[in-house]
Amino acid sequence: MNRQVPNKKNAMRYTLVGDGKVSKHFSQYFSLLGVDFNTWSRIQSNSTLESCIKTSDIVLLLISDSAIENFLKENSYILEKIVVHFSGTLYLTNCIGCHPLMTFPTHLYDLKVYKSIPFVCDTGVDFNTIFPQLNNQWFNMDQSNKVYYHAMCVMAGNFSQTLMRETANELADKLNLPNDILFPYLLQNTKNFIANPKNSATGPIHRSDFTTVKKHLHALKYHPLGDVYQSFVKLNSNTVSSFSYINHKRTLNSNESCKLETTQ
Repeated sequence: MNRQVPNKKNAMRYTLVGDGKVSKHFSQYFSLLGVDFNTWSRIQSNSTLESCIKTSDIVLLLISDSAIENFLKENSYILEKIVVHFSGTLYLTNCIGCHPLMTFPTHLYDLKVYKSIPFVCDTGVDFNTIFPQLNNQWFNMDQSNKVYYHAMCVMAGNFSQTLMRETANELADKLNLPNDILFPYLLQNTKNFIANPKNSATGPIHRSDFTTVKKHLHALKYHPLGDVYQSFVKLNSNTVSSFSYINHKRTLNSNESCKLETTQ
């Protein structure tokens, strides 16, 4: 881990390319800190882009991963400046990668949240040099690990959001429970994990309650979330050593149930 002391003597001027959520968030962050920057998006002319670049030290490409390489080819003069992208997976020899490990919704954050964002940068990149006015934690990572790293981030954040949304919808739509009934439970689970990541898990899988797990799998036998539940049974290290499950298929007769085999 690395952390810097902000250095206003080496303050940079930035051009933020893009008008999506990441660009809006970093415009907010820079504004709160008094960092000098301008912005450009496709709704503006190419001549405006050239003017922005001329007066900037660093260009931040805050656009989709698939658009970055073509954008650089179409505007190769930008490479005369220091160019940085925020992609978690992409590695380019002519562009620096600094990935902010955070989710960026439509609403903007306060300064405390922005300062808490860790950055994962390409090997050899000095975050201090690129962002001398920021005080965020930062780390270096070899290019060979970037895709794996980003996959872990997506599963931890995006997948958990999907699971929370789908389970909340099921409780509301099928059981007529309030849409927010899970909120206190989910919030406390997150707090517990942050406080004690290795020992915060609870529930039937964690305590090897095979009877309850079997009932759950039977109840979810023809539901899309049933496969998700089974995947977590396999993934959980506490239960894999205690029992194995026989994966059921949706072609089973209606009177057949999911099976779990206990092993000694």
